[in-house]
Amino acid sequence: MGAEVKAIVYAETGPSTVLRFQDRPIANPGDGEVRVRLVVSGVNPTDWKSRSGGGSKKLDAPKVPNQDGAGVIDEVGPGVGGLSVGDRVWLWDVAWGCNEGTAQEYVVVPAHKAVALPDTESFDTGASLGIPALTAHRALTSNEDGPARLSAGALAGRTVLVTGGAGAVGHAAIQLACWAGATVITTVSGDRKADLARRAGAAKVVNYRTDDVVASVRAEVTEGVDIIVDVNAPANIGTDLQVLKPGGTISIYAANPGESLNVPIRESMTKNVRYQFILTYTVTDEQKQHAVAAVADALAAGALRVGEEHGLPVTRFPLEATAAAHDAVEQGTVGKVLVDIAAP
Repeated sequence: MGAEVKAIVYAETGPSTVLRFQDRPIANPGDGEVRVRLVVSGVNPTDWKSRSGGGSKKLDAPKVPNQDGAGVIDEVGPGVGGLSVGDRVWLWDVAWGCNEGTAQEYVVVPAHKAVALPDTESFDTGASLGIPALTAHRALTSNEDGPARLSAGALAGRTVLVTGGAGAVGHAAIQLACWAGATVITTVSGDRKADLARRAGAAKVVNYRTDDVVASVRAEVTEGVDIIVDVNAPANIGTDLQVLKPGGTISIYAANPGESLNVPIRESMTKNVRYQFILTYTVTDEQKQHAVAAVADALAAGALRVGEEHGLPVTRFPLEATAAAHDAVEQGTVGKVLVDIAAP
Protein backbone atom coordinates (compact mmCIF):
# COMPACT_ATOMS: atom_id res chain seq x y z
CA MET A 1 0.00 0.00 0.00
CA GLY A 2 1.41 3.40 -0.97
CA ALA A 3 1.52 6.56 1.07
CA GLU A 4 -1.45 8.09 -0.75
CA VAL A 5 -5.02 7.00 -1.34
CA LYS A 6 -7.84 8.07 -3.64
CA ALA A 7 -10.47 10.32 -2.11
CA ILE A 8 -13.25 12.77 -2.88
CA VAL A 9 -12.52 16.17 -1.32
CA TYR A 10 -14.16 19.58 -1.27
CA ALA A 11 -12.58 22.82 -0.05
CA GLU A 12 -15.70 24.96 -0.28
CA THR A 13 -19.42 24.38 -0.04
CA GLY A 14 -21.64 24.57 -3.08
CA PRO A 15 -23.03 22.37 -5.88
CA SER A 16 -21.69 18.88 -6.52
CA THR A 17 -19.06 20.36 -8.87
CA VAL A 18 -17.03 21.39 -5.79
CA LEU A 19 -16.18 17.71 -5.25
CA ARG A 20 -12.72 16.75 -6.45
CA PHE A 21 -11.25 13.28 -7.03
CA GLN A 22 -7.66 13.33 -5.86
CA ASP A 23 -4.82 11.63 -4.00
CA ARG A 24 -4.23 12.41 -0.35
CA PRO A 25 -1.95 11.05 2.39
CA ILE A 26 -3.14 7.98 4.24
CA ALA A 27 -3.74 8.44 7.96
CA ASN A 28 -2.67 6.10 10.75
CA PRO A 29 -4.95 5.23 13.67
CA GLY A 30 -4.19 6.71 17.09
CA ASP A 31 -5.29 5.63 20.56
CA GLY A 32 -8.77 4.11 20.49
CA GLU A 33 -9.00 4.26 16.69
CA VAL A 34 -9.09 1.82 13.78
CA ARG A 35 -8.37 2.28 10.12
CA VAL A 36 -10.88 0.81 7.69
CA ARG A 37 -10.35 -0.09 4.05
CA LEU A 38 -13.66 1.01 2.63
CA VAL A 39 -15.56 -1.16 0.17
CA VAL A 40 -18.82 0.80 -0.13
CA SER A 41 -19.87 4.32 0.90
CA GLY A 42 -23.53 5.20 1.45
CA VAL A 43 -25.00 8.54 0.36
CA ASN A 44 -27.79 10.25 2.31
CA PRO A 45 -29.62 13.58 1.88
CA THR A 46 -27.59 15.02 4.75
CA ASP A 47 -24.41 14.43 2.72
CA TRP A 48 -25.37 16.63 -0.20
CA LYS A 49 -27.01 19.19 2.09
CA SER A 50 -23.84 19.50 4.17
CA ARG A 51 -21.73 19.80 1.02
CA SER A 52 -24.11 22.38 -0.43
CA GLY A 53 -23.99 24.49 2.70
CA GLY A 54 -26.71 26.77 1.38
CA GLY A 55 -24.20 28.48 -0.91
CA SER A 56 -20.52 28.95 -1.62
CA LYS A 57 -18.27 29.23 1.43
CA LYS A 58 -14.57 28.53 1.77
CA LEU A 59 -13.87 25.87 4.41
CA ASP A 60 -11.19 26.10 7.07
CA ALA A 61 -9.92 22.69 5.94
CA PRO A 62 -10.78 20.31 3.08
CA LYS A 63 -13.49 17.74 3.79
CA VAL A 64 -14.23 14.23 2.60
CA PRO A 65 -18.02 13.72 2.34
CA ASN A 66 -20.38 10.91 3.34
CA GLN A 67 -21.27 9.61 6.80
CA ASP A 68 -21.98 5.92 6.19
CA GLY A 69 -19.89 3.08 4.84
CA ALA A 70 -18.70 -0.48 5.20
CA GLY A 71 -15.35 -2.17 4.80
CA VAL A 72 -12.58 -4.15 6.47
CA ILE A 73 -10.35 -3.09 9.35
CA ASP A 74 -6.75 -2.97 8.15
CA GLU A 75 -5.03 -1.45 11.20
CA VAL A 76 -5.90 -1.21 14.89
CA GLY A 77 -4.59 1.58 17.11
CA PRO A 78 -3.42 1.27 20.72
CA GLY A 79 -6.05 0.64 23.39
CA VAL A 80 -8.64 -0.92 21.08
CA GLY A 81 -10.32 -4.12 22.25
CA GLY A 82 -12.84 -6.34 20.52
CA LEU A 83 -11.79 -5.44 16.97
CA SER A 84 -9.06 -6.99 14.84
CA VAL A 85 -7.41 -6.57 11.46
CA GLY A 86 -9.59 -8.31 8.88
CA ASP A 87 -12.90 -7.68 10.66
CA ARG A 88 -15.79 -6.68 8.40
CA VAL A 89 -17.54 -3.57 9.81
CA TRP A 90 -20.21 -0.97 9.13
CA LEU A 91 -19.62 2.65 10.07
CA TRP A 92 -21.83 5.45 11.36
CA ASP A 93 -21.56 9.26 11.72
CA VAL A 94 -18.07 9.18 10.25
CA ALA A 95 -17.94 12.77 8.98
CA TRP A 96 -19.89 14.30 11.86
CA GLY A 97 -17.72 16.83 13.71
CA CYS A 98 -14.63 16.14 11.60
CA ASN A 99 -13.29 16.37 8.05
CA GLU A 100 -13.05 12.66 7.26
CA GLY A 101 -15.99 10.96 5.54
CA THR A 102 -16.34 7.62 3.77
CA ALA A 103 -15.81 8.77 0.17
CA GLN A 104 -12.21 7.58 0.22
CA GLU A 105 -10.26 4.35 0.10
CA TYR A 106 -9.27 4.35 3.80
CA VAL A 107 -10.66 6.16 6.81
CA VAL A 108 -9.61 6.35 10.46
CA VAL A 109 -12.50 6.33 12.96
CA PRO A 110 -12.99 5.97 16.72
CA ALA A 111 -13.32 2.25 17.37
CA HIS A 112 -16.90 2.56 18.68
CA LYS A 113 -18.00 3.80 15.24
CA ALA A 114 -16.94 0.51 13.63
CA VAL A 115 -19.56 -2.19 14.24
CA ALA A 116 -19.28 -5.84 13.30
CA LEU A 117 -20.84 -6.74 9.95
CA PRO A 118 -21.90 -10.42 9.93
CA ASP A 119 -20.31 -12.61 7.25
CA THR A 120 -23.83 -13.35 6.00
CA GLU A 121 -24.50 -9.67 5.22
CA SER A 122 -23.23 -7.68 2.26
CA PHE A 123 -21.13 -4.52 2.36
CA ASP A 124 -24.09 -2.90 0.57
CA THR A 125 -26.24 -3.58 3.61
CA GLY A 126 -23.54 -2.29 5.94
CA ALA A 127 -23.20 0.97 4.01
CA SER A 128 -26.99 1.43 4.01
CA LEU A 129 -27.47 1.34 7.81
CA GLY A 130 -25.95 4.35 9.58
CA ILE A 131 -28.14 7.40 9.30
CA PRO A 132 -31.33 5.67 8.02
CA ALA A 133 -31.43 2.84 10.56
CA LEU A 134 -30.27 4.90 13.55
CA THR A 135 -32.82 7.60 12.69
CA ALA A 136 -35.54 4.98 12.35
CA HIS A 137 -34.64 3.48 15.72
CA ARG A 138 -35.00 6.84 17.48
CA ALA A 139 -38.32 7.43 15.71
CA LEU A 140 -39.64 4.07 16.90
CA THR A 141 -38.49 4.52 20.50
CA SER A 142 -39.71 8.06 21.13
CA ASN A 143 -43.14 7.01 22.46
CA GLU A 144 -43.61 7.95 26.12
CA ASP A 145 -44.43 4.41 27.22
CA GLY A 146 -42.35 2.59 24.62
CA PRO A 147 -39.02 0.80 24.88
CA ALA A 148 -35.79 2.82 24.88
CA ARG A 149 -34.10 0.10 22.86
CA LEU A 150 -35.73 -2.13 20.28
CA SER A 151 -35.48 -5.89 20.44
CA ALA A 152 -37.40 -8.78 18.96
CA GLY A 153 -41.02 -8.38 20.13
CA ALA A 154 -40.44 -5.06 21.90
CA LEU A 155 -43.26 -3.38 19.91
CA ALA A 156 -45.68 -6.31 19.97
CA GLY A 157 -49.27 -5.06 19.95
CA ARG A 158 -48.27 -1.64 18.57
CA THR A 159 -49.18 -0.20 15.20
CA VAL A 160 -46.75 2.06 13.35
CA LEU A 161 -47.53 4.31 10.39
CA VAL A 162 -44.53 5.04 8.18
CA THR A 163 -45.07 7.83 5.66
CA GLY A 164 -42.86 7.49 2.60
CA GLY A 165 -42.24 3.80 3.09
CA ALA A 166 -40.05 3.46 -0.01
CA GLY A 167 -37.36 5.86 1.23
CA ALA A 168 -34.20 4.76 3.06
CA VAL A 169 -35.39 5.81 6.53
CA GLY A 170 -38.90 4.57 5.82
CA HIS A 171 -37.51 1.23 4.66
CA ALA A 172 -35.39 0.90 7.80
CA ALA A 173 -38.35 1.88 9.99
CA ILE A 174 -40.55 -0.79 8.38
CA GLN A 175 -37.94 -3.50 8.85
CA LEU A 176 -37.04 -2.51 12.43
CA ALA A 177 -40.69 -2.18 13.45
CA CYS A 178 -41.54 -5.58 11.97
CA TRP A 179 -38.56 -7.17 13.73
CA ALA A 180 -39.78 -5.60 16.97
CA GLY A 181 -43.24 -7.12 16.48
CA ALA A 182 -45.26 -4.09 15.40
CA THR A 183 -47.92 -4.02 12.69
CA VAL A 184 -46.75 -1.58 10.02
CA ILE A 185 -48.89 0.58 7.75
CA THR A 186 -47.17 2.79 5.20
CA THR A 187 -48.10 5.46 2.69
CA VAL A 188 -46.54 5.77 -0.77
CA SER A 189 -47.08 7.75 -3.96
CA GLY A 190 -47.45 4.95 -6.53
CA ASP A 191 -47.57 1.26 -7.39
CA ARG A 192 -43.80 0.85 -7.76
CA LYS A 193 -43.17 2.22 -4.26
CA ALA A 194 -46.09 0.21 -2.88
CA ASP A 195 -44.43 -2.98 -4.09
CA LEU A 196 -41.16 -1.97 -2.42
CA ALA A 197 -42.88 -1.21 0.88
CA ARG A 198 -44.57 -4.62 0.85
CA ARG A 199 -41.24 -6.31 0.20
CA ALA A 200 -39.82 -4.47 3.21
CA GLY A 201 -42.58 -5.98 5.35
CA ALA A 202 -45.44 -3.47 5.52
CA ALA A 203 -48.74 -5.18 6.31
CA LYS A 204 -50.85 -2.45 4.71
CA VAL A 205 -49.80 0.00 1.98
CA VAL A 206 -51.85 3.10 1.12
CA ASN A 207 -51.39 5.18 -2.02
CA TYR A 208 -51.93 8.68 -0.67
CA ARG A 209 -52.52 10.06 -4.16
CA THR A 210 -55.47 7.81 -4.95
CA ASP A 211 -56.73 6.49 -1.59
CA ASP A 212 -58.31 8.06 1.47
CA VAL A 213 -55.45 7.73 3.97
CA VAL A 214 -57.56 8.33 7.07
CA ALA A 215 -60.26 5.84 6.06
CA SER A 216 -57.68 3.25 4.98
CA VAL A 217 -55.71 3.47 8.22
CA ARG A 218 -58.82 3.48 10.41
CA ALA A 219 -60.09 0.42 8.60
CA GLU A 220 -56.96 -1.40 9.77
CA VAL A 221 -56.79 -0.03 13.32
CA THR A 222 -59.94 1.72 14.56
CA GLU A 223 -58.33 3.14 17.70
CA GLY A 224 -55.51 4.75 15.73
CA VAL A 225 -51.78 4.16 15.39
CA ASP A 226 -49.26 4.40 18.22
CA ILE A 227 -46.36 5.97 16.35
CA ILE A 228 -46.04 7.86 13.09
CA VAL A 229 -42.62 8.02 11.43
CA ASP A 230 -43.07 11.05 9.20
CA VAL A 231 -40.93 12.14 6.26
CA ASN A 232 -43.08 15.17 5.38
CA ALA A 233 -44.85 16.54 8.44
CA PRO A 234 -45.95 19.87 6.87
CA ALA A 235 -47.96 17.97 4.25
CA ASN A 236 -49.14 15.18 6.55
CA ILE A 237 -49.90 16.88 9.86
CA GLY A 238 -53.68 17.03 9.35
CA THR A 239 -53.90 13.37 8.40
CA ASP A 240 -51.46 12.37 11.14
CA LEU A 241 -53.64 13.89 13.84
CA GLN A 242 -56.70 12.07 12.54
CA VAL A 243 -55.09 8.62 12.55
CA LEU A 244 -52.96 8.92 15.72
CA LYS A 245 -54.36 7.38 18.88
CA PRO A 246 -54.55 9.51 22.06
CA GLY A 247 -51.12 9.78 23.65
CA GLY A 248 -49.40 8.76 20.43
CA THR A 249 -46.19 10.15 18.98
CA ILE A 250 -45.37 11.81 15.67
CA SER A 251 -41.66 11.38 14.93
CA ILE A 252 -40.37 13.97 12.45
CA TYR A 253 -36.96 13.42 10.90
CA ALA A 254 -36.88 15.33 7.60
CA ALA A 255 -37.28 18.91 6.42
CA ASN A 256 -36.30 21.18 3.59
CA PRO A 257 -34.08 24.19 4.38
CA GLY A 258 -36.11 26.92 6.06
CA GLU A 259 -39.25 24.78 6.25
CA SER A 260 -41.71 25.26 9.12
CA LEU A 261 -44.53 23.21 10.59
CA ASN A 262 -47.90 24.71 11.50
CA VAL A 263 -49.19 22.62 14.40
CA PRO A 264 -52.96 22.50 15.07
CA ILE A 265 -52.69 23.19 18.77
CA ARG A 266 -56.17 22.31 20.02
CA GLU A 267 -56.32 19.04 18.09
CA SER A 268 -52.90 18.12 19.42
CA MET A 269 -53.88 19.01 22.98
CA THR A 270 -57.07 16.97 22.79
CA LYS A 271 -55.11 13.83 21.97
CA ASN A 272 -52.12 14.65 24.20
CA VAL A 273 -49.90 14.23 21.17
CA ARG A 274 -46.13 14.00 21.52
CA TYR A 275 -44.01 15.53 18.75
CA GLN A 276 -40.48 14.16 18.51
CA PHE A 277 -38.09 15.98 16.22
CA ILE A 278 -35.07 13.88 15.31
CA LEU A 279 -31.54 14.55 14.14
CA THR A 280 -29.55 11.38 14.70
CA TYR A 281 -26.25 13.23 15.14
CA THR A 282 -27.42 15.11 18.22
CA VAL A 283 -29.40 12.50 20.14
CA THR A 284 -28.04 11.68 23.59
CA ASP A 285 -25.13 9.28 23.95
CA GLU A 286 -27.45 6.78 25.60
CA GLN A 287 -29.98 6.99 22.77
CA LYS A 288 -27.22 6.52 20.19
CA GLN A 289 -25.79 3.54 22.07
CA HIS A 290 -29.23 1.93 22.23
CA ALA A 291 -29.73 2.54 18.51
CA VAL A 292 -26.37 1.12 17.44
CA ALA A 293 -26.83 -1.96 19.64
CA ALA A 294 -30.39 -2.59 18.45
CA VAL A 295 -29.48 -2.16 14.79
CA ALA A 296 -26.58 -4.58 15.28
CA ASP A 297 -28.99 -7.10 16.84
CA ALA A 298 -31.52 -6.70 14.04
CA LEU A 299 -28.75 -7.08 11.48
CA ALA A 300 -27.52 -10.27 13.14
CA ALA A 301 -31.09 -11.60 13.08
CA GLY A 302 -31.32 -11.00 9.32
CA ALA A 303 -34.01 -8.36 9.77
CA LEU A 304 -32.24 -5.54 7.93
CA ARG A 305 -31.69 -6.19 4.25
CA VAL A 306 -31.27 -4.07 1.14
CA GLY A 307 -31.74 -4.70 -2.56
CA GLU A 308 -34.73 -4.83 -4.88
CA GLU A 309 -36.02 -8.08 -3.38
CA HIS A 310 -36.05 -6.53 0.10
CA GLY A 311 -37.71 -3.26 -0.91
CA LEU A 312 -34.68 -0.98 -1.25
CA PRO A 313 -33.23 -1.00 -4.77
CA VAL A 314 -29.60 0.08 -5.10
CA THR A 315 -28.14 2.60 -7.54
CA ARG A 316 -24.33 2.44 -7.79
CA PHE A 317 -21.57 4.87 -8.74
CA PRO A 318 -17.78 4.54 -8.76
CA LEU A 319 -15.78 6.67 -6.32
CA GLU A 320 -14.73 9.15 -8.99
CA ALA A 321 -18.44 9.78 -9.77
CA THR A 322 -19.41 10.67 -6.20
CA ALA A 323 -20.70 14.04 -7.46
CA ALA A 324 -23.22 12.18 -9.64
CA ALA A 325 -24.17 10.06 -6.62
CA HIS A 326 -24.89 13.22 -4.61
CA ASP A 327 -26.97 14.58 -7.49
CA ALA A 328 -28.92 11.32 -7.66
CA VAL A 329 -29.89 11.58 -3.99
CA GLU A 330 -30.76 15.26 -4.33
CA GLN A 331 -32.99 14.43 -7.30
CA GLY A 332 -34.92 11.83 -5.28
CA THR A 333 -33.63 8.55 -6.72
CA VAL A 334 -35.79 5.75 -5.32
CA GLY A 335 -33.92 3.36 -3.07
CA LYS A 336 -30.34 3.59 -1.86
CA VAL A 337 -27.47 5.32 -3.62
CA LEU A 338 -24.09 3.66 -3.00
CA VAL A 339 -20.55 4.50 -4.03
CA ASP A 340 -18.20 1.60 -4.80
CA ILE A 341 -14.77 2.24 -3.32
CA ALA A 342 -12.94 -1.07 -3.81
CA ALA A 343 -13.51 -4.75 -4.41
CA PRO A 344 -14.53 -6.72 -1.28
